[in-house]
Parts: sequence; structure tokens; C-alpha cells
Amino acid sequence: MRNAEDVTFGGSGLNRAAASRGTTKAKASEGDSIIFVWRGKILMDLENQPSLAKFEFPHPLCKGAVEIFLGTENNKNYIAFDISKWEPNAEDRPDLDVFFDPTEQRHPRLDKKYAFCELRGQMLNLNKREAELCSIAKGLFHWNTVQKYCSSCGELLKIALSGWQKNCDNCGISHFPRTDPVVIMLITKGDKVLLGRSPNWPEKMYSLLAGFVEPGETIEGAVRREVMEESGIEVGEVTYLASQPWVFPNSLMFGCHGIAQSEKITIDPNEIEDARWVSKSELLDVLAGLNQSIFPARKGSIANFLIEKWLADRLHD
Repeated sequence: MRNAEDVTFGGSGLNRAAASRGTTKAKASEGDSIIFVWRGKILMDLENQPSLAKFEFPHPLCKGAVEIFLGTENNKNYIAFDISKWEPNAEDRPDLDVFFDPTEQRHPRLDKKYAFCELRGQMLNLNKREAELCSIAKGLFHWNTVQKYCSSCGELLKIALSGWQKNCDNCGISHFPRTDPVVIMLITKGDKVLLGRSPNWPEKMYSLLAGFVEPGETIEGAVRREVMEESGIEVGEVTYLASQPWVFPNSLMFGCHGIAQSEKITIDPNEIEDARWVSKSELLDVLAGLNQSIFPARKGSIANFLIEKWLADRLHD
């Protein structure tokens, strides 16, 4: 697919400068561009047109914060700082039991125009470079948070390579950031596309079917297996289209097009809540807001990206 990297988080060509990781070159120094993360949320500047909040090092909030090197540009580093130790007021704390957290947290030492926001709700306000920086920062901080102990001996791990590695002093094992491969598939039959929904999604929301790639499995095999397991639909030809880093929390989405060989849907209720065939004309009305029987995948997601390409007959351009 041409312009496959136009998908949100598709990359901006950032120089990640891997050779600098773990050296003094990767430490924040005066004038470096810095961003802040709080419990997976990104600090945004919400005044006028929302954008990623960027500051220059040093900054008061950096003191005592976990630091991660993101990359470099024009002899200046991009550094992310995690200030998750900060506790907001009780009324401003996020609801952990919702699919999407709409709350915003404002730090008392920052102007009120700055707020920590859920990245999924702000991703369309980011340019390509900002989106890549946020994707790296959110993914790495999540991994550093959950990967506390060595999976071999259980000892506490130490951060290394500027946040890109963790080492165990006890058994000598090194651990690296985890990325889980996931297939997400546009399954079509004629002018219809197969959509499904998970039970924990917002009401009426439907998207493309998706699932994790299993050990020893090809992308094409995963597409056919997942669609069969979730909907009972047999898939023939499978074509790779585009990919998207999806750090919610640590997936890499492989977008594929599959041609359905059968039409009768038999869902597995342990996998999804519902699945249905939706015609192009019906889906165009849904996207235009003329049909509210279902709601489409969130803009910025690879699901929405692939659906819009299909509707415009530009899937294989």
C-alpha cells in the first residue's frame, strides 16, 4: 500500500541514535527538548490548538523523575520524564475501570493550559514527530514499570541503556522492551466488510477483527485462524497492507486484507460479542453520521485507516 506510513504513529524518521544509549550523550543536558508522562498519559498543551507540551531541559519537574532517551535531532536530544510518583487530588484521579479515560490531570506547578491526557484522545492533534515521540515514551515507560523483576531468577532489575534495557545483577540476564504482534484484518466479500465488537467497548462501537499472532505462526495464518475462531468465516487470500505501533500497551498491529470464502457468521461468545457484514453504502452513511446504528473505530486507529482506504477504493494503491 502506498503511503502506508500515513497511519497515526506510522513514524517520522526520528534518529533514535541507538549507539548513544547508555552513554553521557543520551543524558538530558541544557537545551534538550523534553516531554512529560504521568501513568501512561501524555502532557498536552490544550490552549487554542492542542499539541504535545514540549519544554527545554532543565525543568523543575525533572527532579527525581525517571528519564528515558528517545532520540536526537540537530544535535539536541529528545528526552521523556515520567513523573508518576506525583499524586493529584482525589477528585482528579482517573477512573481505572473505563475503556477510555476522559479525565485530565493538571500539575500545580504548571500553567492550567497543560494537562495529562489519554493519548488515544489526543493522537489526531499530534504531528508525525510528536506522535512518534509519544509512542516511544508511552511504550517504554509501560515496559519499565511492569518489568520490575527478572523472569529467570526473580531479582529486582536495573535500568540500562537509557531506559531501553534492564539487567539482572544476580543472574546476568538482560531484558529488552516487549512488543506483541497483532493482526488486524479487513475481511471483505464483494462490497461488504466484516465488523465485530468486544463486550467492553463503548456502546455500538464496531471495528475490524483482530488478534495476537501465536508462536510459530505466520501473519497470514494468524489472520485466517483469528477470523475463523471469532466469526466462523473462512478466509482465502490474505494481503499485508500496513502496520501501526499501538502502545496500549505494547502491540504492533499488522493490517491485512483477507477475502472471505464463506458468509455465514457463527461467533464465539468467549472471543467477541457480535459480528456482522456491513455494506459500503451503509458504512459510508455511518461515517457521515447519517446512520447511528453502529459507531466506527476511532479515527487515528489502523482499523479506521484501512476502512477509509477500502471505501475510497484505494486499498492497494
